[in-house]
Amino acid sequence: MMDFEGCGRVAIMGGGSWATAIAKIVMNHEESINWYIRRDDRIAEFKELGHNPAYLTGVHFDISRIHFSSDINAVVKNSDTLIFVTPSPYLKSHLKKLKTNLKDKLVVTAIKGIVPDDNLVISRYFQQTYKVPEDQVASIGGPSHAEEVALDRLCYLTVGCRDLERAQLVADILASRNVTTSISTDIEGIEYASVLKNVYAIAAGICHGLKYGDNFLAVLNSNALQEMARFIDTAVPCDRQIINSVYMGDLLVTTYSNFSRNRVFGTMIGKGYSVKTAQLEMEMIAEGYYGTKCMMQLNKRYKVYMPILESVYNILYAKAKPEQEIKRLSETFR
Repeated sequence: MMDFEGCGRVAIMGGGSWATAIAKIVMNHEESINWYIRRDDRIAEFKELGHNPAYLTGVHFDISRIHFSSDINAVVKNSDTLIFVTPSPYLKSHLKKLKTNLKDKLVVTAIKGIVPDDNLVISRYFQQTYKVPEDQVASIGGPSHAEEVALDRLCYLTVGCRDLERAQLVADILASRNVTTSISTDIEGIEYASVLKNVYAIAAGICHGLKYGDNFLAVLNSNALQEMARFIDTAVPCDRQIINSVYMGDLLVTTYSNFSRNRVFGTMIGKGYSVKTAQLEMEMIAEGYYGTKCMMQLNKRYKVYMPILESVYNILYAKAKPEQEIKRLSETFR
């Protein structure tokens, strides 16, 4: 059992834009942090420049307060709370090197994706594969573009954990003048919402690329929220308000914002790019691409009516023509 005070020594596990934003937030509270970044050359540049050389380069850090390492086992061993912020398709490859036991750690996932092939939300993956107790796994969700966090714009985050006291511990190290936090026990519901909103952002981008207007996007979002609620209520039944910011808010910001890589990816598809070409031109991972396939496979078990998910899957994986697929989808809306 965990017996340290608060969150103990905190580690950021990942080196991308959202990991950088989370580190910025956490360092408002913590005297120092551990930070796992896979590449030694990236660490060397970070130390020299005082900022992440590849992501959110305008965010400067006090390097003396950061213990960098490319050794995942050393970071895990020397930390109590691990905040994982790697793209979901790469999580398993990072963890292959892990030999250190996670059972006495507080594992926090800020990954808005799902584990490919296993088709598990991240919290469930850590519970099943690494035997982390259910009440020692938490998730961070909500409308939170890394770019806006870097600009010190208002951000609202929800921490999900079966143990609300531990959820509050995590919320406390995230809360600041610009970051409002709340807590919830709906950890898996939050994670599924994080996966699905990326799928719907791709749909929104495709429609934008096809020159559908704001009227249609509003109807798309309305139907997407209903579809999200149908799936989550079936997969993880509990008393939740789907209109809360961690569900609907995250959906809206991801489908409307130009900061959304999934929307950008979808826009490229709508404009006529092939999936492969769009992926090659994207500088960052569009997690919704992987999430679409995982959710389709998961839904074979739950059999929820999900026409938007199916249309995005048909376009990305079955080579359906976007203009024909979206026209067909539009006829199901009211």
